[in-house]
Amino acid sequence: MTGGLVLALALMVAAHGPAAAQGKSDPQNTLYLETTYGRVVIALRPDLAPKHVERLKLLAREGYYNNVPFHRVIDGFMAQTGDGQFGNGTGGSKYPNLPAEFSKTPFKRGTVGMARSSAPDSANSQFFICLDAASFLDGQYTVVGEVVSGMQFVDQIKKGSKANNGSVSNPDRIVKMQVAADVK
Repeated sequence: MTGGLVLALALMVAAHGPAAAQGKSDPQNTLYLETTYGRVVIALRPDLAPKHVERLKLLAREGYYNNVPFHRVIDGFMAQTGDGQFGNGTGGSKYPNLPAEFSKTPFKRGTVGMARSSAPDSANSQFFICLDAASFLDGQYTVVGEVVSGMQFVDQIKKGSKANNGSVSNPDRIVKMQVAADVK
C-alpha cells in the first residue's frame, strides 16, 4: 500500500515536475489568479527563485495585482501582466528591483516567468505565463512558478497584435490574485 502511494507520487512528479506536486501540498506557495474565464492555479518555485516568489506573494497580499491588465499577449508565446502602476508594461511596484535568479529550468507551456528590461536585475512586479515552449528564454529570465490548473483560461485571454509587439487594446484583467493559504 505504501509502495503504491510512493510510486503514484513519483509518477506525478515525473509527469508534471516538482511544481505540480508542490502546488497541491503547499498553499503558502500557491497563487490563485482569478480571470473572468476561471481560476488559474500557479505553483510557485521558492527552490528556484526565493526572492521573486516572496515578491509575488507580498504584492498579491497587498492586492497589487487585482484588476491589473494583461497588457502584452502574443499568441503562441506568452501573456504578460503585473504592471499595477501604469498597466502598460512600463511600471512596477514601490519596492526595489530584484536580482536575477536564473536557473536551468526550461520555459515551456505553463511556465511563469518574471518580466524584466534588458538589464538582468530589473524584475519587479511584472510576470508572464508561457502559452507555448519558449526555449530562447532559458537561463536568461527567472522562472518563478508553473500553472498547475487553468491553462485553458490563460489560452482565452485576449491577444494583442504581433505588429504591435503584443500590446492589447481593451485588455483582459486579473480579477483578483491571492496566496492560496489566505483564501477563506
